[in-house]
Amino acid sequence: MRSRDCKQEIIAIGRGNFLRKVGDVYTELMPRDSFVHLHLHTEYSLLDGAIRMKELMKKAVEFKMPAVAVTDHGNLFGAIEFYQEATHAGVKPIIGCEAYVAPRSHKEKANSVREAAYHFTLLAQDDTGYRNLVKLISTAHLDGFHYRPRIDKELLAQYSTGLIGLSGCLASEVNSAIQSNNIEKAKKAAAEYRDILGADNFFMELHDHGIEEQHQCNRVLPQIAKDLGVRLVAANDVHFLRREDHDAHDVMLCIGTGKMVQDENRMRYAPELYFKSPAEMRELFKDFPEAITNTLAIGERCNVSIEFGKSKYPEYPVPQGQTREGYLRELCYKGLEERYGERAKIDNQLRERLAYELGVLEKTGFVSYILIVWDFIHFAKGRGIPVGPGRGSAAGSLIAYVLGITDIDPLSSIRIAYRHRISMSIFAKRVAAKFSNMCAKNTASVASRRSSPSAS
Repeated sequence: MRSRDCKQEIIAIGRGNFLRKVGDVYTELMPRDSFVHLHLHTEYSLLDGAIRMKELMKKAVEFKMPAVAVTDHGNLFGAIEFYQEATHAGVKPIIGCEAYVAPRSHKEKANSVREAAYHFTLLAQDDTGYRNLVKLISTAHLDGFHYRPRIDKELLAQYSTGLIGLSGCLASEVNSAIQSNNIEKAKKAAAEYRDILGADNFFMELHDHGIEEQHQCNRVLPQIAKDLGVRLVAANDVHFLRREDHDAHDVMLCIGTGKMVQDENRMRYAPELYFKSPAEMRELFKDFPEAITNTLAIGERCNVSIEFGKSKYPEYPVPQGQTREGYLRELCYKGLEERYGERAKIDNQLRERLAYELGVLEKTGFVSYILIVWDFIHFAKGRGIPVGPGRGSAAGSLIAYVLGITDIDPLSSIRIAYRHRISMSIFAKRVAAKFSNMCAKNTASVASRRSSPSAS
């Protein structure tokens, strides 16, 4: 049995390495006159992007592109699907995000959507960069959401390791200043991003969709790049796959903005925001060949590896000088005495059962997980948030009972078959779901009371 498990694990690891090797070889074989799209919106840019992953990868392979990036608006919802589809297609995945950067603090509210944030393109260069990108976008949603999920430059500086930044589209801080004819402000903003990310990790982003405002920016950006010692990079701010998809995308845009197609005063995108071929991009930026070459250089630098098929739990912080295993045992034996009193000292069945369950948790690597479950249940009960007594397999755990996660004695009157597996326990899922549901009901109840006439 053990040899079979080892064999399956080796096969799984082999498959992952094989897919990565295919991507590496594919990259090496690509012609140097190719191009990498580094600013691209999929269907996960909700009601704004219209690109589906499988179709995107087919197009990238058709164009013999070594890599492709995803930079959805303010989220990483599509990152895993994108990564898997790209890897299976033999295209290197570059995970990124078009972030929203607040002019000042990400917690400071603005008067309008336009004033709330600038756009800024971020790409994960390595695994550390990916983790930092996840942290930034999570913080943007949890702490900085005002019209949009926002970060700020202070946060970016805190989590800048492993990230590459592109100056962004017309809605970026640099380009907004250029459009206002404030070149010094644009240069100052670009210098701040350069200092945060490093000169090698910050690029001035050029777009050309035939829009005059872009031409205005493109006349200034190369000089700013030269003055600051940073490089240029070309992008197409891709929102749909083919030029002929423009009309369908326009209808979707109307749905997202609540407008009618025939409305004259509404947001419109140029037909040029499609997934252009390397030849089309090279022709478009023939005056800036280095901006094309730099897309390939960035593509080679970006190497994020995501492991699948293995659960990853956070490590629970324990008091200084203690191990997680020791801390859990301390909590359990303390809880055993509180639940059973004198019986805990003389009943060998209790102590043997507890020792057995603790051994299972330690063997399967669930010590941190059970401590986290205990922590949020303990937090809830301490603040009067309702928590159920326990149900299903959760009621069969002595550990859950002595920690106060459940309130059903598994050894008293009900005999419950005890099961464990080398995976996330049903018990943990049910406890978490129970707690989540109770919190939601409690929040809804509070909101209902606040909104009722008597509350005011």
